Amino acid sequence: MELHYGWNELKDIDFMSILPIILPVIAIGMILVLIALIDLYRNRKTRKNVLLWTLIIIFANTIGPILYFVIGRKDSERV
Repeated sequence: MELHYGWNELKDIDFMSILPIILPVIAIGMILVLIALIDLYRNRKTRKNVLLWTLIIIFANTIGPILYFVIGRKDSERV
């Protein structure tokens, strides 16, 4: 009895049936990244650590923009 799946089982998956579930998630993630980068660019004079926030937004795909909106925007309010 085999308890795990291997690479051979991936050939049996119908990816076209999963596509309507995956595409909205990817689109929402990309929109979040775009909005966060636009907000960071517009307020770059008042933000601290612009380069660091840019890297976090880009490389921490969905959680990066959320962290920016929760934590990063508070930087300019304290100044």
